[in-house]
Amino acid sequence: MTIGFESAIASHVGMIRSNNQDSGFAGSRLFMVADGMGGHAGGDVASALTTRDVASIDTEFFDDPEDAAKALEQRLLEANRMLSRTVTTRTELAGMGTTFCGFLTVGDQLATAHIGDSRLYLYRDGVLTQQSKDHTFVQRLVDSGRITEEEAATHPRRSVLMRVLGDVDSAPEIDTAVLNTRPGDVWLLCSDGLCGYVEDDIIAQILSQRSSLDEAVAQLVDVTLGNGAPDNVTVVLVETVDPAPAEDPGPRFAGSAAKEGGEGVSVDTSPIRRFSKFSGQSRRARKLQPVEESHFEPRVDEYLAELIAETKRQTRKRRLLMLATLVLSIGSLAGLVFVGYQWTQTQYFVGTDGDTVIIYQGVRPQIGSLSLNSEAEDTQIPLEELTGYERSQVERTITAGSLEEARNIVVRLSDGEGGDLSDEPRE
Repeated sequence: MTIGFESAIASHVGMIRSNNQDSGFAGSRLFMVADGMGGHAGGDVASALTTRDVASIDTEFFDDPEDAAKALEQRLLEANRMLSRTVTTRTELAGMGTTFCGFLTVGDQLATAHIGDSRLYLYRDGVLTQQSKDHTFVQRLVDSGRITEEEAATHPRRSVLMRVLGDVDSAPEIDTAVLNTRPGDVWLLCSDGLCGYVEDDIIAQILSQRSSLDEAVAQLVDVTLGNGAPDNVTVVLVETVDPAPAEDPGPRFAGSAAKEGGEGVSVDTSPIRRFSKFSGQSRRARKLQPVEESHFEPRVDEYLAELIAETKRQTRKRRLLMLATLVLSIGSLAGLVFVGYQWTQTQYFVGTDGDTVIIYQGVRPQIGSLSLNSEAEDTQIPLEELTGYERSQVERTITAGSLEEARNIVVRLSDGEGGDLSDEPRE
C-alpha cells in the first residue's frame, strides 16, 4: 500500500476585521494553521513569522513518527524564541502571540503538535471528531465540570487563551501525539473562525457532499461568511489516499503568511464572497458585530478564582432579578384577580336553591371549585308556586345590575305578572 496525501487550503479575513491574523500552510508532509493574537500590530506578524519558520521542516524526512513529533515540538519552541527576539527590536509588537495546530505525515501516521485554540478534526466513515483539546479558559471550566460544552460555545471569556507561542511565555507547553490514518480519512485543520461559528454537523455535511477538497474548503469558508464571519477563518483539508498522488502541488501559504514573501505558492481567498447553501444553519448565525480579541492569561489559578467570584456575583444578581420579576408578576396577577373579584360582587342574579327563589350576589360561573357568588336574600317564594315559564327562567337565573333591580324582579314574580322578567337570562 502506497499511502499519500492530497490537500487544499484557504484563508479569509472575514466580514469585520481589517487584517488577516491567521496563517496556514500545506506542504508535502507538513500541514498547519496559526491564529495570531495581539491586535492589529502583532497578531498577523506572529502567525506569519511562525508559519514561515516552521514550514522549513516540510523538507526534512523522518522514519519514526515519535521523532517527527519531537522535531516539530522543538521547531515550535525555536519559533517561540524567535518571536521574543523580534519583540526586543520591534517594541510595538509586545504581547504578540499565535496559536498552532499542525502535523507531519510519516507513512500511515501523523505526528501532531498543538497549542492554543486552533483545532484538528478527523472525518472518518461519515463521523467528524475533534482530535485536539483547546488550551482556553472555558475548556478548563468544561474539564472541571463548571460549565457544559454548550455553555462554553457562548461564554463571554471564550477568547481567553491559556497557552500560546509568543513573547508572553518563554517555555510554553506544547501537546504532541502520534495518530494513525488510513485511506479515506479527511483531516481538517482550522482556526476558531470556522469551529467557533459553524456547527460540527454542518462541517461534516459539507465534507460528506464534497466533489473535491478544493470545493469543500471553499464551502467551509463560504459558510462562515454567510453566518457573519466576524473573525478570520483559515482551513486546511488533508485526505489520506491510496495510491499516492502522482504530482506534488508544492508548498502553499495562506492568510498573513501568504503576504510575507519567500518560496512557495501563496494562496489567499479574501475576495471570495459566494456564501454557501449551508449559510444560516449555524448556532451563531447573527448580525455582524466586532469580534473579541483573543488574549493570553498566564495567571490561571488567580484568573479562575476571579472569574468564579464574578460568576457568583452575576448568579446572585440574576437570581435577585428573577425573584423580583416573579414577585412583581405575582403581585400584578393578584391585583388583577382582586379587581376582577370586586367587579363580580357588584353583580346580582335571581336563582334558586332548588326549593325557593334566592337573590344571589356575584356571578354564576365558577373558577374550578371556587364560587364567585353568595346568597344575598332568601325571598321565601316557593319555586313550585311559579308558573312553568317563570320557573324555567329562575332555574336558568335572571341577571340584575343591582340588588334593587333583583328585588323588582322578585316582586314581579310574586305578583304573578309572568312574561320575560329580564332581557338577559343566563344559562
